[in-house]
Amino acid sequence: MERFLNKMVLSVVLISSVCSLCAQETKWSLENCIRYAMENNIQIRQKQLEKENNEIKLNTARMSRLPDLNAGAGQDFYFGRSLNRNNVYEDQSSASTSFRLSTSIPVFSGFRINNQVKGARLDLKASIEDLNKAREDVALNVTSYYLQVLFKKEILDVAQNQLALSKSQLEKTEKLVEGGKNSESALYESRALVATDELSVTQAENEWSLALVDLAQLLNLGTVEGFDIQVPNIQSITIDQTASLVLPKDAFKYSVENRPGIKAAMHALESSRYGLKQAKAGYYPSISFGASYGTSYYHAYQNSEGNIPFSEQMKNNGSETVGLSLSVPLFNRFTTRNQVKQARVQIAIQQLALENAKSDLYKEIEQAYYTAVAAHKKFTSSQKSVDAARIAFEYEQKKYDAGKSTIFEYTDAKTRYEKSLSEQVQARYEFLFRSKVLDFYNGKPLEF
Repeated sequence: MERFLNKMVLSVVLISSVCSLCAQETKWSLENCIRYAMENNIQIRQKQLEKENNEIKLNTARMSRLPDLNAGAGQDFYFGRSLNRNNVYEDQSSASTSFRLSTSIPVFSGFRINNQVKGARLDLKASIEDLNKAREDVALNVTSYYLQVLFKKEILDVAQNQLALSKSQLEKTEKLVEGGKNSESALYESRALVATDELSVTQAENEWSLALVDLAQLLNLGTVEGFDIQVPNIQSITIDQTASLVLPKDAFKYSVENRPGIKAAMHALESSRYGLKQAKAGYYPSISFGASYGTSYYHAYQNSEGNIPFSEQMKNNGSETVGLSLSVPLFNRFTTRNQVKQARVQIAIQQLALENAKSDLYKEIEQAYYTAVAAHKKFTSSQKSVDAARIAFEYEQKKYDAGKSTIFEYTDAKTRYEKSLSEQVQARYEFLFRSKVLDFYNGKPLEF
């Protein structure tokens, strides 16, 4: 009995530990969110399949250098006049069976295969960089949604603090009304203020919940039940980064050399140049080496002399061929000429795509920088606004508690204080996200 009780106690302890670990795991960090999104995002999986497809194409291009090998067999029946085994026409029915094995090797194809392999190798590199870019885009999106959840959570905290303040003030107003130091209308106004703040808390809770749903859907979670994120200490992060914003030209210089989107466009441009060389190969003659072996069996149904055995015919009727073949293109309805023109157009398209990718990258970096600068200025000024609004509110609160101020003046001071807090929170998170984007373009990881 004692051993059974010990096992039960141990089981309860283990279950409690597992439940505690599960509860901790429901708090997702930014790193965990990004890692999960990398493994489950549909776009990333599509880019992964495109990379695998280009790997197969590269392997196909490489294997085209190898000889091919083909086998064939035929069965023919002849009725009426037909050739006999001595190659003489006779009035008799006969049948013949043939077997053939052949191979061919490309000797010269206008360097088409070499250029095809080089182009396929560059296409594979481009697809790898496209995959990396998709991962970067997902990481930035997850960071944006993650910070949006944190922003909505802090707005909720502000609303809850304001509600607690209003409830506390309602209790004081009730005492003032009971003591005859304030009118009964002030009590109704205080209750209305509490109701307004309760509505603000409800709206803030809804917005926070929707932000969590948006993040969970971005991660492709099966369910959002129990999903929550860790709340890092961003106060010190913001202060530490205010004086270390990366200039757009520096971030752009690094990004042009290292960002996968630019690398993918460069590889695609280089691949299109090899595509032009492949098209020009159609102007060159081609040489191939071929070899074959064939044998046959002949059977006459009305042969007084009898048919030679199958094995003997298969041995004696064998023939081998070896040779080179030359093909010179003279006129192919301008197909090669048009393919060359298309290849040149494709090069121009890829050049514009590269220029557009660089332009878009610089715009993103420049927008992130100036938005971060503006957000930092707004954050600095909002800090002064918060301090001034807090002092004004505290002063108005003391006046109201002493019966020297009206509920309307108190509510106005409280509203201005709440608004300044919300603006400060918004400016902080806007600056934090944009500075993270700049750091990311300069090669730093997305983390807190």
